[in-house]
Amino acid sequence: MAFVERVFSGVQPTGNLHLGNYLGAIVNFVKMQETHNCIYCVVDMHAITMGMDVWGGPAELARNTREVTAAFIAAGIDPNKHIVFNQSQVAGHAELTWIFNCVARIGWLSRMTQFKEKAGKDRENASVGLYDYPVLMAADILLYRATHVPVGEDQKQHLELSRDIAQKFNNDFGESIRGHGFNDGLFFPQPEPFITGPATRVMSLRDGTKKMSKSDASDNSRINLTDDADLIAQKIRKAKTDPEPLPSEEKGLENRPEADNLVGIYAALAERSKSDVLREFGGGQFSSFKNALVELCVAKLSPIASEMKRLVADPGHVDKILVDGADRARVLADETMRATRDIVGFIRKS
Repeated sequence: MAFVERVFSGVQPTGNLHLGNYLGAIVNFVKMQETHNCIYCVVDMHAITMGMDVWGGPAELARNTREVTAAFIAAGIDPNKHIVFNQSQVAGHAELTWIFNCVARIGWLSRMTQFKEKAGKDRENASVGLYDYPVLMAADILLYRATHVPVGEDQKQHLELSRDIAQKFNNDFGESIRGHGFNDGLFFPQPEPFITGPATRVMSLRDGTKKMSKSDASDNSRINLTDDADLIAQKIRKAKTDPEPLPSEEKGLENRPEADNLVGIYAALAERSKSDVLREFGGGQFSSFKNALVELCVAKLSPIASEMKRLVADPGHVDKILVDGADRARVLADETMRATRDIVGFIRKS
């Protein structure tokens, strides 16, 4: 069958949104809304898979959920044209996860590298939710029968799992699917990755070999979306570099992770290629380039920080956006769940 093209995007409300989140996800969300039918979800159910010391407890979760929503809006996402909501308001996410738990296989989940990385050596004490959250991610996407998902390198394996679950469900229940009017036997689509632009992986300002992260002990390793102009300037000027001048060609960035990271950040913010940036700044010292990067970062990020501050100061307004979005999301989710229950054989009220 021909599926309606729909993009599903999710961001965890774990606090301290930073430049990596913005360039790796949010800036692309803003672009997608011009060409696609989009659902933007704050995945609060995913946030609680780790220990409470990580996600901060109930009050912090609510605050972070509003902050992510504020970042979406401040960056340019239009909640009137597209759906913006938090996952836990739509019960279908949990219900479809259980059905998919009975479709997915232990061997599939055992191969998920993110669980191994997040659980570390103490896997026996990790939550079942952390082990199972790739199935919840599949349910997030397929509840809306989304056809495309923007993913970074660290989530590609989970998208493959979503495709495997969709295919196995269609195969296992093929006869029932056809019996309920889907003549080609396809109920769930196999979602495709949405290809995004450069600098989707922003690295630490203190170590170009590590991803920029809120969990880094040094606040100087990242630029938070709430940082003011002075703090942005301070962090960029302190960013680790090497003694060599900037190269004139992109090949010269090889084996220079910090230089490559800063050039990539500039290129992404300016919507230019790395090669183009190096044609302008190549041969020069890092001090001059950092000054230009400060100006660009402040110009791009300060308006977002100001708008985020205004929005989070009015939690009632943010909550209304989330409730309205959840109401619209629930219409799509309920349609999927009614058909899914029928296909599986659950008796329900007509």
